[in-house]
Amino acid sequence: MSAQPDTCEGGCICGQVRYQTTSEPLIVHGCHCRGCQRNSGTAFAINALFEADRVKILYGEVEEIKVPTPSGVGQIIARCTECKTALWSNYSMGGLVKRIRFIRVGTLDNPDRFSPDVHIYTGTKHPMVQLPKGARAVDEFYEWTDIWSPESLDRLHVVEEAAGIKIT
Repeated sequence: MSAQPDTCEGGCICGQVRYQTTSEPLIVHGCHCRGCQRNSGTAFAINALFEADRVKILYGEVEEIKVPTPSGVGQIIARCTECKTALWSNYSMGGLVKRIRFIRVGTLDNPDRFSPDVHIYTGTKHPMVQLPKGARAVDEFYEWTDIWSPESLDRLHVVEEAAGIKIT
C-alpha cells in the first residue's frame, strides 16, 4: 500500500521513532530567532506546522521536554527517548499548545519537499544566512491573515474552535 500524495514520513536518527503526517502542512516557517538557534545549535530552524491529529507516531516513544524560549512562555520539544533527536515542538500559540505540531523538517525522509513559506525573526538572522531573492521575510512575527493561505486559515479555525479560543 503506497502513501497518499499529501502524506510524508520521518523519524529520529537512530530509527527508534517513526512518524507520519496525514496532510500538507498549514505553513512552513524558516525561524531565525535566537531560541531556535540555541535549541537547534545552528543558524535557523525549518518547521512545518501540522494539526496534532495529523501527526501519527508509527512506532517508538517520544519524551516531551519543556525548554525556555526568549518570550518566556517556553516550548515543549518531543524527542526520541533513545537518541534525543528533536522531532517536533509544541508552542503555546495563544492557548493551542499540543494542538499544532511544529515538525522539524530535517527529520522528514524527504526534507527537500518543504521550503519555508515565510522566514520569521529575520531581525536576529545569522549574518552568513542569505535568503533567496523574493523570499517572504519578516523581522519578527506576522499577521496571520497576511501570510497564511485561506485554506490553512480555515484549518486553523477548526483547531481554534475545538480549543474554545481564537488567536487569529
